[in-house]
Amino acid sequence: MKTIASFFKRQPPGRLITMGFAAVILVGSVLLILPISVRPGVEVAYIDALFTSTSAVCVTGLIAVDAYDHFTVFGQAVLAALIQIGGLGVSSVGVGLVLAAGKRVSFRGRLLVKEALNVDSFQGMVKLVKWVLFVTLCFEGAGAVLSFISFSQDYPLGRAIWTSIFHSVAAFNNSGFDILGGLQNLIPYRDDVLLNLTTSALIIFGGMGFLVILDFVRVRSFRKLNLHSKVVLTTTAALLVIGTLLLKATEDMTWLGAFFHSVSARTAGFSTYPMGELTNAGLFVLIVLMFIGASPGSTGGGIKTTTFFALMQEVKAVFTKRRPDAFHRTLPEDTLSKAAVVSLLSMLVVCAGTFLLCVLEPELSFVQLLFEEVSAFGTVGLSTGITPGLSVAAKLVLILTMFVGRLGAFTLVSIWINRDEPNIRYTEESITIG
Repeated sequence: MKTIASFFKRQPPGRLITMGFAAVILVGSVLLILPISVRPGVEVAYIDALFTSTSAVCVTGLIAVDAYDHFTVFGQAVLAALIQIGGLGVSSVGVGLVLAAGKRVSFRGRLLVKEALNVDSFQGMVKLVKWVLFVTLCFEGAGAVLSFISFSQDYPLGRAIWTSIFHSVAAFNNSGFDILGGLQNLIPYRDDVLLNLTTSALIIFGGMGFLVILDFVRVRSFRKLNLHSKVVLTTTAALLVIGTLLLKATEDMTWLGAFFHSVSARTAGFSTYPMGELTNAGLFVLIVLMFIGASPGSTGGGIKTTTFFALMQEVKAVFTKRRPDAFHRTLPEDTLSKAAVVSLLSMLVVCAGTFLLCVLEPELSFVQLLFEEVSAFGTVGLSTGITPGLSVAAKLVLILTMFVGRLGAFTLVSIWINRDEPNIRYTEESITIG
């Protein structure tokens, strides 16, 4: 035991978080194949349980089997718990349990939370975790109450309450799971304005990041927000507007449907229209939105809004021949370099995954496979309907993609590579670009 404890103590925070996510996924997969989790007369293969557990912990929403048709209430509760752990982060949930037990949070625990939430300082770490848990409870509670108004019209009281709670947890954590049955997602509620707007609000706030919400609550003025919050809010708003207009222009959707999918494509994965019936133009718009994803420190995935914003500022700077800046602040060079590296690594992951899917599933179209791969990487969950029919090997590719997408390609590479600085520096020489 001492050897195991010393082993974990020697591991960097990022590696421990990665192992924590993997452990939760494996435990979840075992729980989902227990007889108490599976409906009588229904069989769930382990690969499908592993796929579902990965999708839940990575807050994706891609499904190999329908959550309602295959899992009992206990199995659905396991899914909800996995989604909650995946959305908040293993370390944040762990610290929350320590606080609930009335014990003191160790320095190691604070270090893990700092790494998981992407904060720069240890100051106020315990208060931050309490804030994260409080905000989560408030949003999910309000979402459940509002969702109940819609679900209570179609289901008995008990099922309506449970469906509302599950839906609120899934929506705030940007996971597209539903327990309506029949692989229908939210299509029956296409014209339900209240449920559409409630779900959209949960997705947006969950995808902005807890630090942005905290910053806004503190100052209550856009002008006084820090640069990170301003970038997140403006980029999020721009993507929502542009996505809505493009989807409305390319698809036969209502304005509500176009707005909802512009929101949902940014890592949530709920749909009120069948994705398999969309045009290639509409699917391409969704692919771009899914790849960009949510914001740092949130429950969503993708390359993140701040990464996209930094890249756009770098492009603007090339043409204006000025240093990249935003809101009267100059962006640091290391921020721009990291944005480029994150984007490149993410594209490599998507390209590699899509290539493997094309090899393993040659009968499916390239657009379908690319859509599925980007959805997995962005931890979105939108699908053209091909996921349940994929081979075991193809599902394993998507499982790995979801895992990489949740933790981040940059994070996974950086924690396994020795980053010692060399003591030598070579002569600088330029190369021709473009």
